[in-house]
Order: sequence, then structure tokens, then C-alpha cells
Amino acid sequence: MSLDAVLKTAPRVLIEAHLKPVIGTRIQPTGFPDLGAAQYNAPDGHGGSVSMLLVESAQSMANRLEAVCWDEANDDIVPELKGLPFVTVKLSGIGNGTDTTSSLLEFHRLNSPYIMNGSTNDGSSFADMVRKELGLGSVPGKKGSKKAVETAPAEDGAGEKEREEVAGVVNLRKLAAVCFQYDPNSLIHGIFLEKIAGRLRHPRALSAFIEASGVDRADSGGVKFDRVLPRPKVGGVDAKGGYGNVPFHRSEFTARSIIAFFSLDLTQIRGYGLPTEATRLLEVLSLWKVRRFLDSNMRLRTACELEVDEKAGGIKVGRPKDFALPSTEELAKELATLIKACKPHFATPTTTSLTWNKPAGKE
Repeated sequence: MSLDAVLKTAPRVLIEAHLKPVIGTRIQPTGFPDLGAAQYNAPDGHGGSVSMLLVESAQSMANRLEAVCWDEANDDIVPELKGLPFVTVKLSGIGNGTDTTSSLLEFHRLNSPYIMNGSTNDGSSFADMVRKELGLGSVPGKKGSKKAVETAPAEDGAGEKEREEVAGVVNLRKLAAVCFQYDPNSLIHGIFLEKIAGRLRHPRALSAFIEASGVDRADSGGVKFDRVLPRPKVGGVDAKGGYGNVPFHRSEFTARSIIAFFSLDLTQIRGYGLPTEATRLLEVLSLWKVRRFLDSNMRLRTACELEVDEKAGGIKVGRPKDFALPSTEELAKELATLIKACKPHFATPTTTSLTWNKPAGKE
């Protein structure tokens, strides 16, 4: 099945990639506060169960799929995506005054406080600009108030304010058009503009996670060796200060199989109601992200570097049938054409520059 046919008719694309450690047999999974590694049992299809391990969560995978868009060495968007819009922010008063961030790096994308509270060249906030483009610039104030709301609700208690101040039907298609204008990636990985209105949200169109099955623990340990003061009391100090020999343990895992799962909701992307070329861009960009990630070194953590295991099955497309994931080069070539075609739908200039000023008195 051709890529054109898939993107026009298929409701979703499901991809599985069989992985293995680059070296050795052990893997270091993602960990969670007060939980550690996420272990669980799943039905084995024969009335029993199989031990499972979450290697990488959906939240973490969203970050990693966004990271393939960024060139860390040059602190810029990767060459294949040049011309794609995003928002960059100069962080005034932080560090030596040259620190920056962007919507491709921020944890809440366009809803990052550094972006929403960032100022444009004319002094208005990005939140004000977006609200006006969404047609929410003159919504009624609180019950009993005669004034219209002119500024975004404060971050604290924003959800409660939204329920009272933003009435009527929220146009999610318009939200998609505005997000596409400033950062199309936000429509792929999900957006929630709760600082403007609690109903302004789109879920992830591209979801992914990595899990291992048939897992066993591989416990080991070591010692932080202090060659100066192995017994810190001799020097009048203690281990709390980092002195002395400190033994430690660590838990890693082995697994019979490791699989990365990707789900791309094409129906959701079509539902944004964007022009044909914009819809196509989001779809191809999503597939490019998956392929680019699988072609990368996939070094998730110090002791967890993976690669595609061709012997175990390699990369398989579960749905639709008879479709193969194109190469990174093929997808990048089509992306270049689509980025040019979508220029009329992008912000001008395509990189929106903001300045975030540290609030007075905040240290």
C-alpha cells in the first residue's frame, strides 16, 4: 500500500519495532518517584501471565520524538525541518542573559509559562496574541462584573477562572489552525492551553511507549571509592557531605523481548480541518519522527542503549496491512516539499521570537 493511499484512507498507523541492547543483555528502565521501575504482569494468551516492564513511558517518548527535531550541537532545528515554525524565547534575567528556550524544548510546548508570559516586540504577551486569534479577546467577565477580560487568567486558579469567564463553544478547529501557525509539533504531541481556557486542548495524535516482556531482575552494586578519606570521621567530616566510601546497589533487567509501539491517529489529524497540505505535513512529519527515532542511537539512559533487532522481526507495521514505513530520506524529501507548500499557513516570520522577563522580586 502506498503512502498516499494510507494517509487518505487509513484511520490509524500502528507500528512495532523489535529492539535489543546494543551491548550485553541488561537494560535500565525508566524510573518513577516512590515507585522505581514499573513492573507488571500481562496475560500470556494461554491462561497464565508473563512478567512485563515499562522501559519508556508515553510521556518520555513524546519528549524523545520531539528531541529528534532539535540539533543540540548547533542549538537549532534540524536541517531537514528548516522552515517549520516554532517559538523561541530569550530568558531575560536568567543566567548571563543569553539563555534561550523554545516550544520544541519546553515541557508544555506552547503552554509553557515562558512562552505564554513571553512578550512580543510590541510588548503584548503571547497569551494575549493567541487569545485574540482564537476570538477569545472579549469574553464576559465574572458574574457581576461589567468589564471584559483583557488579559489571560493568572496561572494560579486558572481553571476556575476559565469556567466563569470563557463561555460558549470553543472552536477546536480554530485552535488547530493557530497551533499549526506557530508550532505544528504541538498538534502531534498534544496541546493544552489551560492558561487561556481549560477546554483548549488536543490530545496526542502520535503516542508511543517501549515495554519488555519475560523480564528478570539483574541486581548488582558497587562502591563510591574515596581514596583520600575512606573513613570520613578521621577528617572530621561525614558521608552526608559526600566523603568516604559509600556502597550502593542498582537494579537492571534482562528481557526475552523489547518492543517499541507507535500509534498515529490519522483520523484525529484529519479532524483538525486544516488545508490538505497542512494535514499531509502533520502526517508525514509524524512518520518521519518515528523513523528518525528508530534510526538514532536510542540511548535512553546511561545503561540503556537500544537498536532495532532485525532477527526478532525488525520494524513492522500492524495497521494498515501491506504498508511499510518509508525510509528517513524518503520522508524528509516529502517534508521539504510540504513545508514549502504550507508557508502561507505559517507565522511570519516562521520563528516567533519572544522575551521572558523574570518577575520582579523573584529569586
